[in-house]
This record gives sequence, structure tokens and C-alpha cells, in this order.
Amino acid sequence: MTTIITVIGGPTALLELDGLRVLTDPTFDPPGDHSAGPLTLTKTIGPALSPADLGRVDLVLLSHDQHPDNLDKLGREAMSAAPLTLSTPEAAANTGATPLRPWQHHDVGGVRVTAVPALHGPPGSEPIVGQVTGFMLTGAEIPTIYVSGDNASLEYVELIAGRFPAIDVALLFGGAVRVPMLDERLTLNAAEMVIAARLLKARHVVPLHVEGWSHFTENETDVRTAFSEAGLGHLLVSPAPGRPVTLTPA
Repeated sequence: MTTIITVIGGPTALLELDGLRVLTDPTFDPPGDHSAGPLTLTKTIGPALSPADLGRVDLVLLSHDQHPDNLDKLGREAMSAAPLTLSTPEAAANTGATPLRPWQHHDVGGVRVTAVPALHGPPGSEPIVGQVTGFMLTGAEIPTIYVSGDNASLEYVELIAGRFPAIDVALLFGGAVRVPMLDERLTLNAAEMVIAARLLKARHVVPLHVEGWSHFTENETDVRTAFSEAGLGHLLVSPAPGRPVTLTPA
């Protein structure tokens, strides 16, 4: 039941679970400007690894396809090379991914992937930001892993915790994202990540989506400070980007 996690940058991480190699939200472009509808988003830090460095990828978990800080040009190429991508119905229509609605699941070998609710901003922002999803990975031979995607709703986290009461690893997307067209956070801030960890009773928390873009208003230091002040610093797993970390069962 050991799990190997390699943080690559932004929302992108490689999970190695009982022989299954899973990639989250692929972003591999170098730093620079990216168009996102009427906005220009600026990437400030490149990925720690290239797609060629990853080796085989069996499954891509794509929280959404409409924003370049979660899926960029080289990320799309990496995704297209994988045999299976799971995502929202909206993203599936655009990319050819296999669609999952909230609470639907797809089995890949001995791993069950269940789509879980996510909200990329305040209630009512869906027409602007579009669909987004999180994922829960479960199986007899793997730990229970939550991948939040760009979720900003603690109410959804509480709902998910009610259905999955034993979370071994929570990959929480943070950064307290703000853009000019919506004067509210579009992802969790560090304090909310602490609350999410408590709701989930997570044994390990891997912060993702907390660095690399200019529209992120918080970074990994903010996350470390918030968890330390809450007495939960021991939960954080923050390996140097590109360096695998092995998590063993309790």
C-alpha cells in the first residue's frame, strides 16, 4: 500500500499506486503569458519535469480544461498520449476524455475513481468559470486519496468527507486564486485548506496549485504557516518538485 507522489508544479503531480501511474491536471509549458478568454494569465515557474521524464502514464485526472493553469498546450499533448483521461462532461466534450458526473465512478484495474463535487469559486460562478470536478481514488491495495481540483467550497469538502470518512492522502489545490472579473477567491486559501484537512481527517496533505502563476495570491509558505499555527504541520507532505516521496501506511 505504499504510494509514491512526485510534485511537478502547479496542479500537476504523478501518483504511483499499486502499479497504476496517475497524472493530475497536466501543465508542462514554460513560463510566459497564456490567454484565458478575456484574461491573460502569467506563468512564472516552469515544471520540474517534462512529459518525457515521466515515463508511462496510465490515467490522467483532469479537473477541468478551460483554464491554462490546469491544462496547457504541452499538458494537452501529454494527456493525449495517455490511454485514459477522466474529467467533467464539459471537458469531455472538448477533449475526448471519459466524462464523469459527481458520484459516478470508473474502475481502472484495482483502483476505483469516483468523481466528487467541486466549485471553482463562489456559488453562482459556474456560468463564468465552467464545470470542475474533484476525484476520490479507492481500492483494496491503495490508500484512499482525494484530489480536490480547483474547488473553493468547504461545504462540498464536508459532503465528500461524509461519504469517504477515512482519507489517507488529500491533494488540496490552493493558491487563493483571484482574477479581475470575480472579486472573490476561486480556490481555497491556506486557512481553508486547514479546515478541509480537518473535515477530511486526512493523514497526509499534499498542497498543489500554490505556486507558479501570478494570479495565485498565496503560496506554499502561506500554507506551511497556516498548518503550523493550527498545530497540523505534521500533516504536510511538500517534497521538492521533481523528487518522489513515498508514503507508507500507518
